[in-house]
Amino acid sequence: MAFKFVHTADIHLDSPLKSLAMRDAELADMVGNATRTVLTRIVDLCISEQVQALIVAGDLYDGAQTSMKTARFLAVELERLASEGIPAFLIRGNHDALSKITRELVLPDTVKVFSGRAEVIETLWNGHDVAVHGISFSAPHAPDNLLDKFHAPVPGVFNIGLLHTSLDGAVGHDPYAPCALTELQATGFQYWTLGHIHQRAAHPGKTNVVMPGIPQGRDIGEAGLKSVTLVSVDDSGGVTMSERALAVAQFERMPVACDDLHNWPDLVAALRAALTTIRQLHDAEHLIVRPVLKGVSPLAWRARRDADILRAEAQVVAESFGTLWIDKLEVTLEEGNDTPRVGPIGELATLIKANAGKAHDTAMQDELDALIKKLPRELRHLFGDTQASVAATCQAEMQTGALEVLAQLDAGESEICD
Repeated sequence: MAFKFVHTADIHLDSPLKSLAMRDAELADMVGNATRTVLTRIVDLCISEQVQALIVAGDLYDGAQTSMKTARFLAVELERLASEGIPAFLIRGNHDALSKITRELVLPDTVKVFSGRAEVIETLWNGHDVAVHGISFSAPHAPDNLLDKFHAPVPGVFNIGLLHTSLDGAVGHDPYAPCALTELQATGFQYWTLGHIHQRAAHPGKTNVVMPGIPQGRDIGEAGLKSVTLVSVDDSGGVTMSERALAVAQFERMPVACDDLHNWPDLVAALRAALTTIRQLHDAEHLIVRPVLKGVSPLAWRARRDADILRAEAQVVAESFGTLWIDKLEVTLEEGNDTPRVGPIGELATLIKANAGKAHDTAMQDELDALIKKLPRELRHLFGDTQASVAATCQAEMQTGALEVLAQLDAGESEICD
């Protein structure tokens, strides 16, 4: 093996988790400390694999942090690398540019933090010539393409580029140092270590372009397996990339199909079974799940009303594993207009369905008009801006209310039967 290096980005060390903390303090504490644990594991991986370098392509920090505890923790971890003779190459991303401690922290001599002007460091890794190119964000926003600022590849050596970029656009990410994949592939570099987008993407080829993604998800928006990339380069310059999952916790959305469920115990059983299955399917150290109840079911209204009860049922299953956590529970069930009902409730449902979409009478319209006139001016548009739209809104609300009454009656029957 010629040489190896670990490529990561977007660690967001000590990232705050305010929304999660509001729901579950214990869970927030576990995930809040996870970014530190992951950094320690990254250093452990570098040492155990005896790599020639650690490369961090931006957003090591998280925003305008001022805590020197974060800085000291980082310094200790980088000192561990230095004591093993492993250098680290870092660029500042948009979050790092906001952090005050990046300017105050004294790092080991083995750590190279690239400046806001493109630099190239020529070095020797395991007897092979390597050129490491990089540029940091000097401000929180970098709206321009930074590729033209890079030096040309050094001839006859393995060229690695570090860039924090949104590429040519990604959902949920602001445009930072935008550039196209084809532009990166045309640079003549052998490997581009990217950062900023939290979802992994690898483009192997003559020029390998890798966005490693965030190594530790922080909320349900960062669901799925998270990892760092271990890169091995052979004597002929061939590149092998492998994902290494080091996360403490993994987030997952968990759909629960409810279309064929008509009884509350069956709904609870489906939720429990889905939780058991998803915990068995994933090898994550800790699994944080958001159950999402989907489909068409007569239990829709009751599920929304008693979502807290369903979450408590889910929590019982989670506690039985000890490594399964419930983020929150979502109910996206629809009532459905064709759900069969019998008896008095069935007759009422038939009557509601028969009158669905029929315009309400003039007296009701007059009452509604009078009510709207009494509202503050800034609220009068809530029902619509025309008589037709107001009538449609009123009809829809009446229909929803009628269906909720039916759901309440169904729930009452179900509770009696249970």
